[in-house]
Amino acid sequence: MKRSEAEFEQVAMPHARSLLRFALRLTRNSFAAEDLVQEALLRAWRGFHQLEAGTNARAWLFRILINVNHGQLRKMRSAFPTVELHPEAAAAAPAQSDLLEVTQAVDRLAVDHRSVLLLSVVEGFTCREIAEILAVPMGTVMSRLSRAREAMRESLTAGQHGERAVK
Repeated sequence: MKRSEAEFEQVAMPHARSLLRFALRLTRNSFAAEDLVQEALLRAWRGFHQLEAGTNARAWLFRILINVNHGQLRKMRSAFPTVELHPEAAAAAPAQSDLLEVTQAVDRLAVDHRSVLLLSVVEGFTCREIAEILAVPMGTVMSRLSRAREAMRESLTAGQHGERAVK
């Protein structure tokens, strides 16, 4: 039996903001993020009949989003630009410069590490849920999360001392 549009809206749409927030951090571009979420929701709609009742719909939606993102990255095969902070901008707004420094540190992470960190810290998924979303072993999630946190620590510590973190 086919599920209804109303049921899809009830199950999937409450997660649209979280999907967009995550997509923004993955793509670093609001237009690309909106397209990514739109494509993910379209695929979720098409495959909604496959979602079993009582399963984690949020994790299922994030898995679809990640699959769509990986597919788009395979097509593009290009690097994303990073935002450069000019010294005068940092002096004018120290709180914004701190936020920008953290954002840039996250952006410098490898995609696998960034995904795990964002799913854990920002979206609040458990390691087990992240493992299901990314279709990797839980040990892999834990090691990627540990490496991502260490890279963030190094990058932010180097930034505090006026140094440029080396990849």
